[in-house]
Amino acid sequence: MTYTELPDRALKAITDFLSPDDVVAERLARFADVAPRPADEDGDTEELDGAVFTHRFVDLPGDQETVRWHYVEAGSGEPVVFIHGMPDSWFMWHHQMAALSDSYRCIAIDLKGYGQSEKGRGDYSQAGASEQMFDLLDAIGLNQFTLVTHDRGTAQGDHIVAAHPTRVRHYVRGEGHLYHFNPLLAPHDELIAEAPWSGLMEDPKRFVIWSYSSIAERPVADEDMRRVIQEFSYPGINRAVPRYAMASSFRKEWLERRRDLIPRWSCPVTLMQGWDSRTQPREFFADLDEHLPNVPSLDVRFISGGHFWPLESPDEASAVLREVLRRPTSGS
Repeated sequence: MTYTELPDRALKAITDFLSPDDVVAERLARFADVAPRPADEDGDTEELDGAVFTHRFVDLPGDQETVRWHYVEAGSGEPVVFIHGMPDSWFMWHHQMAALSDSYRCIAIDLKGYGQSEKGRGDYSQAGASEQMFDLLDAIGLNQFTLVTHDRGTAQGDHIVAAHPTRVRHYVRGEGHLYHFNPLLAPHDELIAEAPWSGLMEDPKRFVIWSYSSIAERPVADEDMRRVIQEFSYPGINRAVPRYAMASSFRKEWLERRRDLIPRWSCPVTLMQGWDSRTQPREFFADLDEHLPNVPSLDVRFISGGHFWPLESPDEASAVLREVLRRPTSGS
């Protein structure tokens, strides 16, 4: 399989891909007072955007270990499961969850290795970790659900949709390489794999600000950035997250997706992408109906902003999600 050539616009967008040190330094100074957040306990609640969020913890078997899962839910009704990316947590979706909680049971999970979920050794392959997360969905009684994903959560969502086609009503897939790929779009792949040795994640505040400064196109509200930093600062994250990159690579995931996962997708799929996403050029999504043969309905919705559109354009993202969720699952 050959890499897709990058259009000129996308090549210009990834010039100086990583944020300059002076920009990171200025933003670090702005958030210098952000302190670690105390861990939650099962049943703790908090109010965000006028909605009540409840924290839950569940211990389930892994391979030879016990995996402790943290998830947060709001609202009631048909279940919608949200999975975040890097360097994020369930909190990435809180604006969308609050907006939709009037009609849906919104559940956002901390990926293994992130937030307040398990950070010990174990299976950090995308296939293995996603199957353990699916065990959590079984344990909390979700028979069928809509799945909404972003970035590294999308890598696991791809496996869930392929392995459990009758359980996912609709796959709302965000900010993940799909059929097209070029390694120039993933310079961070090797950086993350080397993080335990390079010290890239030793200062979680710096890593979060570096990441958001590099690939966000619109400003994120200061109060949201403060919480994103806190959620990535729980002990053990800086050692757990790189295990995913050590277990695989973006290229390997791309090959597996094209050869095995995409042919097994059989539910409606909506792609939500940042219009100015540097890591996911919008040109890569122009011909996807040719490459997803078994998907009964497929559409692409672009959101104003870059990679972190749930926090860059929260109201717009919530409105698009509400529209998508109201559609019949049998077709577009």
